[in-house]
Amino acid sequence: MAALVTPGIASMFSAGSVSLRKTLLAAGALTLAVAPLDAAFAQEWATKMFSATSHNFGTVAKGSKTEYRFVFRNIYKEDLHVVGVRTSCGCTSPEVTVRDLKTHETGEVVAKFNTRTFLGQHGATLTVTFDKPYHAEVQLRVAGNIRGDVTFEPPFVDLGNVDLGKGAERSVRVTHVGSTPWEIKDVRSANANFEVSLSKPTHSSNQSAYDLTVRLKPEAAAGYVNGQLILVTDDPRAAQIPMDVEGRVVAEVTVSPQLLALGTVEPGASVTKNIVVRANRPFCVTGVSCSDGCLTCEPKTTAATVHILPVTFAAGTMSGKVERQLKISTDLGEGAVPAVTVQATVEKPADVVGQSASLQ
Repeated sequence: MAALVTPGIASMFSAGSVSLRKTLLAAGALTLAVAPLDAAFAQEWATKMFSATSHNFGTVAKGSKTEYRFVFRNIYKEDLHVVGVRTSCGCTSPEVTVRDLKTHETGEVVAKFNTRTFLGQHGATLTVTFDKPYHAEVQLRVAGNIRGDVTFEPPFVDLGNVDLGKGAERSVRVTHVGSTPWEIKDVRSANANFEVSLSKPTHSSNQSAYDLTVRLKPEAAAGYVNGQLILVTDDPRAAQIPMDVEGRVVAEVTVSPQLLALGTVEPGASVTKNIVVRANRPFCVTGVSCSDGCLTCEPKTTAATVHILPVTFAAGTMSGKVERQLKISTDLGEGAVPAVTVQATVEKPADVVGQSASLQ
């Protein structure tokens, strides 16, 4: 198997540092002389995995859903383990989405700003602790200003699950408390699939209110919707206020994975892996096929909304890299299920190849 291009963490040490470490380990203990080196090394390798280490939420509404996801990626050969994350302030609640990561896998530290019980300017330091392959801590920083006079009801735009091609519409009540009339001058978004409309404002002696309607266009692609609306106001202290939009556009039929990687298979051998097919209503799998019959799977004649299909690849006399398109037929109609790409490498193990060569 080819070596990973990404270097291991150990390769980040200089030759002199490695030599020093080996000498000290041979003596049976690490001395205080190497402690500064270890601390600097630990901070460096762990921080390199994060795409960002700070975030400013800006000015946000009281009670609004306000989150930021710090993405980190294991760029090393070694497996990674996250012990946990702690916060320096109750204004921010952190959590880790994935604790064990292999090479190239990604995880997130989700920072949730506590806008319900805190007001004013607040900030927090989130300390992420790793213990594999080495002990390290990375500090992430968040800050923001929670306005007590602006509220959203509900706290964000929750689209929920939306059928592909149907679109969706949700409304949020935006209220500003104050004796001076308050105006939303514009609503902006970087997502072209959002359409937004505002009602005429309702002003009273102590508050201003709008009904904001968000429409997700029918042409929105399948997948998760994570976006923001920016409310542009006439208040110089809070000229821009974000509002989160979340949801998921679900195709009538989805298949996972759409790229089935089988790895290395010996000539004449076979390997079986599962494909999961989901739909919005019960269905049957009437057949599974590919161009040359090297992929097989039994039909599923009992209707269900989810089917787990064990797909078997028979290598036969093939050799080298193999790629096939797997067609899944159902009683939902022709072409309802996206095609699955199946990839494999058919070759003898390295030790067998070496033995064959030595016999010639």
